[in-house]
Amino acid sequence: MQGELLRASQSRPPEERLRPDRPRSDCPVLLSQRLVLRTPHEEDIDALAHLANNANIATMVSRMPHPYTAKDAADFVRRTKAGEIGKCVYAITRGDNGAFLGCCALEPQQDERTLELGYWLGEPYWNRGYATEAAHALIDMAFRTRNNIDHIDARCRVTNIASRRVIQKCGFQFQGTGMIDCLALGGMVAVEWFRLDRKTWMSLRSWGELR
Repeated sequence: MQGELLRASQSRPPEERLRPDRPRSDCPVLLSQRLVLRTPHEEDIDALAHLANNANIATMVSRMPHPYTAKDAADFVRRTKAGEIGKCVYAITRGDNGAFLGCCALEPQQDERTLELGYWLGEPYWNRGYATEAAHALIDMAFRTRNNIDHIDARCRVTNIASRRVIQKCGFQFQGTGMIDCLALGGMVAVEWFRLDRKTWMSLRSWGELR
């Protein structure tokens, strides 16, 4: 995010440091205990298409088509690299072998002091703590490098128990319910809205207590 990322990265924990060959960016490469979060690229297309072509995933997020083809994956990577999606999008990958697991993102909201967190993982990688680990890395990066951000929001379908658990483990507090459009279902679905403010994040910076 914004700020003197390269200079400041040396004083940050390993999960937030930029790789040496990475230039300053609004979306720096993030390292966590098991994961590397980086920009999606062409080598991800096959794995992306394979994992995303799953109704169990598409029906739980708002803007993923179903079926999901290699053409959809290639277009997603192209639009992400071109900045056309308009948000900070990451590929979630394994740190030990580089395997592509899914995607996560931070999207600016209209009030300019709030970001929205989004994520999905391929079904073979569910229930291993990867989503929580990726979310922690994104949240820490956002609050530490964007002084103008006061809140991070997250939404999940009311039927998505696993996603709600990830959100709660990251310290988000329930705000209310609403409706959003789901592309895969071709209609509106009920969602729950959660929010994490900067003060709460500061009191929960030892993420290990939440896992």
